[in-house]
Amino acid sequence: MILSNETVLGVELSPLRRSLLELLKSPASATQLAAALQLPRQRVNYHVRALEQAGLVELVEQRQRRGCVERVLRARPGREIAADVQDQFAATHLVSVAQDTAREVERMSGAAADTGKRLLTFTVETTVRFGEPGAVHEFTSDLAEAVRQLALRYDTESGRPYRVVALGHPGGSDER
Repeated sequence: MILSNETVLGVELSPLRRSLLELLKSPASATQLAAALQLPRQRVNYHVRALEQAGLVELVEQRQRRGCVERVLRARPGREIAADVQDQFAATHLVSVAQDTAREVERMSGAAADTGKRLLTFTVETTVRFGEPGAVHEFTSDLAEAVRQLALRYDTESGRPYRVVALGHPGGSDER
């Protein structure tokens, strides 16, 4: 299956890599991208290299700048994204978000226990059986819109921020 639909691709790539691909519609260097996203150049360069290795961006030119070689890249025009490439990014991002969440909650839980306070968290978990692969993408789009609407409804400037993460992966081998 080859994906060319940007909406489907947008769901599968991490938000940072989607932003990079969007910015790279016009040629730019990692330094320029980092400035635009207000992120460290090294972090941006790491993700740009991953996109380059996956064949999603291409080198346009190399130029000398302040004694270094600056690489200017752009998103590959008209490039269709193979399903295995986008699945690789999705799985890597899912694991990264899960690890970050576990570390963050562990840290906050310890800090709350040290001060005798309770850490208020919540978990929403369910199983969905999709009849066909395309239904996963439709479900993800619908879920993202539902979460966006709920966030708009409950978000207040003075409120305590909560990170809400929804992850999905195929069930284990003992499930259908």
